[in-house]
Amino acid sequence: MPHEKPAKAPPRHRFAATAWHTLDADEALRRLASRTSQGISQEEAESRLQEFGLNQLAEAVRVSPWTLLLSQFKNVLIIILLIAAVLSGALGHGVEAGAIGAIVLFAVLLGFAQEFRAERAIEALRKMAAPTATVLRGGEEVEVPANMLVPGDIILLAAGDKVPADARVVESVNLHADEAALTGESVPVQKQTATLQGEKLPVGDLRNMVHAGTIITYGRGRAVVTTTGMQTEFGKIAGLLQTVETSETPLQQNLDRVGKALAKAALVVVFLISCVGILRGQPVLEMIIFGIALAVAVVPEALPAVVTISLAIGVQRMVKRHALVRRLPAVETLGSTSVICSDKTGTLTKDEMTARKVYVARTTVLIDGFGYEPHGEFSLDGRVLEPSSALMDLLTAGALASDATLTKTEDGWDIKGDPTEGALVVAAAKAGLQKKVLDEQFPRTAEIPFTSETKRMTTLHHGGGGETAYAKGAPEILLGSCTLERGEAGTVPLTPERRTEILAAAKQMADDALRVLAVAMKENATLADAESKMTFLGLVGMLDPPRPEAKEAVAKCKAAGIKTIMITGDHPATAMAVAKELGILDGGRAVTGADVDAMDDATFEKAVLEIDVYARVSPAHKLKVVTALQKLGHIVAMTGDGVNDAPALKKADIGIAMGITGTDVTKEAAAMTLTDDNFASIVAAVEEGRGIFGNIKKYLMYLLSSNIGEILLMTGASILGMPLPLTAVQILFVNLATDGLPALALAVDPPEHDLMQRKPRNPRRSIFTPSVIALMVTGGAWSMLINLGLFWWALQSGRSMSEAMTMTFVSLVLIQFFKAYNFRSDHNSILQKPFANTWLNIAVFVEFLLLIPMVYVTAFQPVFDTVALPLDDIIIIGVLSVTIVPVLELAKWIIRKQRGSLAAV
Repeated sequence: MPHEKPAKAPPRHRFAATAWHTLDADEALRRLASRTSQGISQEEAESRLQEFGLNQLAEAVRVSPWTLLLSQFKNVLIIILLIAAVLSGALGHGVEAGAIGAIVLFAVLLGFAQEFRAERAIEALRKMAAPTATVLRGGEEVEVPANMLVPGDIILLAAGDKVPADARVVESVNLHADEAALTGESVPVQKQTATLQGEKLPVGDLRNMVHAGTIITYGRGRAVVTTTGMQTEFGKIAGLLQTVETSETPLQQNLDRVGKALAKAALVVVFLISCVGILRGQPVLEMIIFGIALAVAVVPEALPAVVTISLAIGVQRMVKRHALVRRLPAVETLGSTSVICSDKTGTLTKDEMTARKVYVARTTVLIDGFGYEPHGEFSLDGRVLEPSSALMDLLTAGALASDATLTKTEDGWDIKGDPTEGALVVAAAKAGLQKKVLDEQFPRTAEIPFTSETKRMTTLHHGGGGETAYAKGAPEILLGSCTLERGEAGTVPLTPERRTEILAAAKQMADDALRVLAVAMKENATLADAESKMTFLGLVGMLDPPRPEAKEAVAKCKAAGIKTIMITGDHPATAMAVAKELGILDGGRAVTGADVDAMDDATFEKAVLEIDVYARVSPAHKLKVVTALQKLGHIVAMTGDGVNDAPALKKADIGIAMGITGTDVTKEAAAMTLTDDNFASIVAAVEEGRGIFGNIKKYLMYLLSSNIGEILLMTGASILGMPLPLTAVQILFVNLATDGLPALALAVDPPEHDLMQRKPRNPRRSIFTPSVIALMVTGGAWSMLINLGLFWWALQSGRSMSEAMTMTFVSLVLIQFFKAYNFRSDHNSILQKPFANTWLNIAVFVEFLLLIPMVYVTAFQPVFDTVALPLDDIIIIGVLSVTIVPVLELAKWIIRKQRGSLAAV
């Protein structure tokens, strides 16, 4: 349950609705009454600050901690447990009352702590905002707190700066921004000043805008602030986070239903037993107290403790498998997951641009290896080959014409600089060409930087008796500067036919979702003629590669009945290529955010299960996908690492953040974080979730079957006019002590062997399926028959009332010991590995040791209304008690046969 009320949405100011990217820079400045060289005056800035407010994210209105704490007592089971504690105290059983009270306190405080920490995502967003900004005020360059920025301010941007507000670029010198956290785009985006067409473009396509929270990676520029605070793209995400409502997990919904059903059952039991006893002439007060004690027995007091312990142990096991859970119920939710919506960049891929193909000397050479690891082989037609001289020339030129450097870190290899250049440097390193060594051999003397107009970068290097120019850039641009081509036999003229073939090769690479760069060189060059009459060396195709383990993880999800969907802000062709390689795009559709916008809600809900890939999407699109899937009854997990993922992560049934590359915003919005950023860890988490739910179901089956047996025993005796076979104290002991430790031991039962071969559990389906109910009723009914028959026989054989009650008490306890083993599975036989649960063995042994003094120690006999039993009675009790095992095994065999028949049909 969320504990924040959404903040009141700020009013849209007079600039908010403007499509700034469609205006040229001069018109944008005119509308904002600002100038590139002057900005606005300090007085005007102060006036606008009053109008637009601080450039910061609004805080949600928080519910007080006391209100949050009191809300924990709205749970039906908690209320029943409180009543049980009071009644146990009234009956003079302080130990039992204290135990129930401790369970209630633990459950309440745990729920309070979880919800109190649940809404910190907004604060994390606030911390991501830039603390200061460099602006022009009245023509003066000044540094001001970022929250004091207003529309019309001219901000100065340079490499390493965090953009403080959304702004229209008015001056760009090779300006690049890393927008991965906002859009999912894996490569820094070059910014331009030119006007864009189309009012409703995705954020990732707004090349003449910079956005709050993104980072300048290269170049410098100026931009005029257009929107601040909650009106920025970051602000819109914050608004989505505040308005997203989280829903109860399937486990919470099931337990709420169980609590309400048990409450009704308790009232019926109190009424029936009390009425029957009073009609038979029993003292009214005695029968009311006895009825209340029996009602307490109906309620599984240990349920909150068992659920909490099951989840907590699951959390500990998941940490060892690289998954960190913030909210305990999320562990169980994983077990019900039927759809995983995954971001591409950094989640399914390594977020490390890698050269995969090289077109050189009329052949296409493949490069293996993943990410920035400088190890890999070159192959042609499946054969590993040594790099040719033409290939070595191309790799040398690409590395020298790049500014990126490859560095060794504690965690592996990393790139400093542009990822695309990094791919060229790593490719060269795989051929034994080290960037540092090349720079020393051929020192750079001059360069012509990359711009959006030229779409190329050229560097001049001294060495070999003269100056040599190396260039990289768009194939169609660089080919226009080339007159020669490097082949295996040497340099040859570049004919029109070859130009067409090279461009066709570049298109083929692009169709394979590779980012393509051409590489060229010129010997004896000068800065004036470096970019003319060059020699074409080849093409390099790059891709952010899929994680090697992700493909196997996707296949495991498919085997477990879980659909994997890719949702990314990246280019459609890139997304489709990665999805096909991973096995995600398998007969389904791929759509863009624009396609989603074109569908109304009804059409989209019909199509959503047919779509495997979403590209060029916004945060609102991600929310729409998650919401549509949830409406169709799916339990949705959303993975991601960027700020743009946060609202969908919060809306999803379980949000999964990346621990290494993920932002603080994402981690706070998510229910679980993968500490190794490994998609494969989700499969392990799903297995843990399924196992935990299975163990909670085992506990409920065991406990409720035992309670059914107790209720039927007491009710049957009353209806047949027999004396009540158990005292109130004995009932409370069986309920609190005997059921307690074995139940807790079932919470750590080893997972069943076929756990990950089952389809996801239908979240709308109750824990109590027909087969589970049949098993519980069978166990309870047989327990009633054995104990009621034993009680009647003991009385008829001339034994005293105390001895007959003691025999029934011991028999009931032993039957429940045997039941605990039977209920380790609701369909598999436990006869193959009956003692696999060590903790259950210990629990039963300890409880048996507690039972002995209650029967044979004189001091305890008056308290528990027992007498010492002879060996003959113990043998009779033991033989009768063990019959519960074959009865329940027979019931499970029938269940397996029925399931097999249904599967065959």
